[in-house]
Amino acid sequence: MAYPIEQKLVISVASSALFDLTESHEVYKTHGVEEYRQHQEKNINVPFAKGVAFPFIRRFLAINKAFPKELPVEVVLLSRNSPETGLRVFRSIQHYGLDISRASFMTGRSPHEYIPAFNTSLFLSANEADVQSAIDLDYPAGVVLPSKVYDDETDTELRIAFDFDGVIADDEAEAVFKTNNDLTEFEAHEVAKQSIPHQAGPLADLFKKLSLMQKLEDKLLSENPDYKKILKIAIITARGAPAHERVVTTLKEWGVSADESFFLGGMEKARILSVLKPHMFFDDQRSHLQSSAGGIPMVHIPFGVANSKVK
Repeated sequence: MAYPIEQKLVISVASSALFDLTESHEVYKTHGVEEYRQHQEKNINVPFAKGVAFPFIRRFLAINKAFPKELPVEVVLLSRNSPETGLRVFRSIQHYGLDISRASFMTGRSPHEYIPAFNTSLFLSANEADVQSAIDLDYPAGVVLPSKVYDDETDTELRIAFDFDGVIADDEAEAVFKTNNDLTEFEAHEVAKQSIPHQAGPLADLFKKLSLMQKLEDKLLSENPDYKKILKIAIITARGAPAHERVVTTLKEWGVSADESFFLGGMEKARILSVLKPHMFFDDQRSHLQSSAGGIPMVHIPFGVANSKVK
């Protein structure tokens, strides 16, 4: 029996993240709602081009193919469109063979209020206001930033990379550093609390549930040595030793782990991203998302002290 949605790892995605809506959005801005409706109706059977989140979502849904009895993951469409103008979105979903059946169409309103209703561990959108509204309500959300879309269909692995502070964990340590921009003060704080786990950040639930997916894959691999794992999870943090110990303490307390962990001590994250080539990288600081790695799908988590001036 398939998992009920309460037991699934659910990602909600806006059409603006899943597909490239540049042309449609320009019609809406220039000519208004009625012209936009006519444009979508006229092109209803023309699939949208793939958006920044598409390669991530396609691979994420592939987890269900590895576990056809349980179907442990789900993707839900949360859209500002009306059901009428959203028909082209669903036809595009069908064109690409994405197993997405649940949706919310808000007819111009933000869908962020319905994030918990769908048991969502992550909401992805290109609409910054919608994401900020979600974060302000302590819902897990991220802004998908513009990027070139590369979707190598021969690459079946799903690589997901996370910053730690302000993403997986709360912004307690980051707040200490931001007070005086003093690295020594930050390290002293983290060493003093190295045995005390951090509180959860906005994407903690996502990270924990992905870790459960890893354990399902590990079990499958033990039963079938020919099985090729889908998930690879990485943590890429500017922290270095000795501040790294509290990260380890936190993950151990939560009973989770990453496949790869990078404690960079302030080194540029692009050095790692260009090798890892994740299908999505989550960070709470825009400066870390302006990477020279090129072609890496970046998601901004507008949470905590690092984003206090934005609010």
